[in-house]
Amino acid sequence: MSAHQATIDNMTIGAEKFSVPQPPVFSEPLQQREYDKVRLAAAFRVFALHGFDEGLAGHITVRDAVEKDTFWVNPLAVHFRHIRASDLVRVSHEGKIIEGKHAINNAAFAIHSRIHMARPDVNAVAHAHTRNGRAFSALGEKLQPISQDACMFYQNHGLFDHFTGVVAELDEGDLIAEALSDGIAVVLQNHGLLTVGNTVDAATANFVIMDSCCESQLLAQAAGKIKPIPHDIALKTRAMNANDLVTWGNFQPLYQIVQAQDDSFKN
Repeated sequence: MSAHQATIDNMTIGAEKFSVPQPPVFSEPLQQREYDKVRLAAAFRVFALHGFDEGLAGHITVRDAVEKDTFWVNPLAVHFRHIRASDLVRVSHEGKIIEGKHAINNAAFAIHSRIHMARPDVNAVAHAHTRNGRAFSALGEKLQPISQDACMFYQNHGLFDHFTGVVAELDEGDLIAEALSDGIAVVLQNHGLLTVGNTVDAATANFVIMDSCCESQLLAQAAGKIKPIPHDIALKTRAMNANDLVTWGNFQPLYQIVQAQDDSFKN
């Protein structure tokens, strides 16, 4: 039995009779590219929906399906709510604009290029300066497994524990990639949050959930003493809710919302 099938069997009822949503598979890289660009544009609409927009800050990238040493990123100074697939910019790991009509955020290149280079298994990276992320990152600590949702990050995320200013140098991008290690997220102290995934869908959904988990922990800590979930149970829970199928699936309802509101991101 495949890992995907085991996940479906454990988390659904009626899977033997009804279809269960799963990521599409493309035989042609060019088809994958166009699909990924639409999903990336939708991801920015999801960020806007959650208020994850602060001026020029915030970026999501996806590795190009054709030329894998390049990636797609949002154009500089275009609000997330208005980004379309045709607005996206493709840049090489060396910083050369390959496709697109806009400049890009230098910090986006410095951080994302190094993560894409360090983690061949990662196809998408999401980062923003959210209210919850900024507040939690000021604590200089990792998330604790205080809920089912938080367990997906248990021993599965890093902490970049110093702030030297706006990220502009590749060396700092390398340090962030090192702090991320083989996890799905990293807390950037005094800065914000960053998540990754093997799809845009997963990286984006991971970010939305991590931001929410930061808020939950801040609320819990303000109310009293935290009682974390025991180690073994936290790991067992993580195995269920942090796998590729579930993290991809978490994005699907979000995609449906932004599509119903305004599907111009597909253009």
